[in-house]
Amino acid sequence: MSREICVHSWPCSYYLEPEKQWVSGKLLLTSHSLRFAADKTGEALVSFPLSSVIEIKKEASHFVFSSITVLEKDHVKHWFSSLQPSRNVVFSIIEHFWRELLLSPAEVPMPATKGKQLTGLMACSQKRLEETARVLHHQGEQLDSITRGLEKMDSDLDVADRLLTELESPSWWPFSSKLWKMPAESKPKKGTATAGPKALGKEGVVVRIPAVVTQGTGCHVKAGSLTLLVSGLEIHDASSLLMHRFEREDIDDIKVHTPYEISIRQRFIGKPDIAYRLISARMPEALPILEVQFSQKMELLEGALMPKSARMSFPAEKGCTVWQAASGLMDRAVHREPCLASQEAQLLPPQMSEPLVSEGDAQELRQILRKLKSLAMDTETELERQDEALDGITAAVDRTTLTIDKHTRRAKKLT
Repeated sequence: MSREICVHSWPCSYYLEPEKQWVSGKLLLTSHSLRFAADKTGEALVSFPLSSVIEIKKEASHFVFSSITVLEKDHVKHWFSSLQPSRNVVFSIIEHFWRELLLSPAEVPMPATKGKQLTGLMACSQKRLEETARVLHHQGEQLDSITRGLEKMDSDLDVADRLLTELESPSWWPFSSKLWKMPAESKPKKGTATAGPKALGKEGVVVRIPAVVTQGTGCHVKAGSLTLLVSGLEIHDASSLLMHRFEREDIDDIKVHTPYEISIRQRFIGKPDIAYRLISARMPEALPILEVQFSQKMELLEGALMPKSARMSFPAEKGCTVWQAASGLMDRAVHREPCLASQEAQLLPPQMSEPLVSEGDAQELRQILRKLKSLAMDTETELERQDEALDGITAAVDRTTLTIDKHTRRAKKLT
């Protein structure tokens, strides 16, 4: 448990049943356990996994007010009181992690063979690359929509050019009626003008996770969810009602306090900032996507910089260090295992000397590597296409800017 990452800690008091007294200290929550450490000694007086909890309640009695009780499977009841900043905040966060642990599928223990470890790491890497490719695909759709918008703008500027030419022409010009009819003939159909944005109007939902939401610097929390879109972020309450939507360009900073807690802020001048703090047991799933979308706006605080050994102990967070871990295992498998295998073959009987990577694991690794190669090649092709699209958009914007400036000067001469 000491290797687990602390999600949050709160000052509180714990009731020691044998001594019939309250002890002040800190209640520490990790993704899989609860622990109470006394202030005087610093030792953990109680520690138990969340999987052993069968009930979490808010209780009060004649002697204890504003307390939280946690009941384990063996009917051991733990009392926590004097919770800061409030009982509701602590209860909401602990209950969220407990429920997510109950709803999550049972974790398979880490296999002993290096082949299984490599397979798990590469599968996690494949999932991250697929999520990145999905974001890249939606980004390409947005670029295509921008290109269509610029083409429509260029068409409208051609119409404006004809109108300005008509206004600049003398009244006796014989082709005036034809010029006035041109805009109506060349005007694009209403349906086709909006078909592009509407077709792409479906919000690309990348991932949606449940979370405990705090607005601003207040201590009022509520259950909700965080939705990652291609165009921004949305925060909903427990009834799926929209609390706030952050457009991609409106977000000023995203601070990662721990692998399970982030804060999002939009700054304003002359009025209060809009800020939300979110804690979620599934936040490690969203962090790699946030890093892809908001790499320049993300800030990792001290609590988020966890040691590599701690990261490796969490299946949900393996994606963060998958390449380092995989490369290390591959390095050991390629360079060290032959000599170790030869030494073990001399010491062990023939029936005990088995390969560290079985044929089945090797075959599965080959399939995953083929998928990774295909994804990487598709991503490279999409990136090249988007680079060309960006070059075309840049040229179109420059051309449109020059045309607008020219039309503006012509319009000023007419006034």
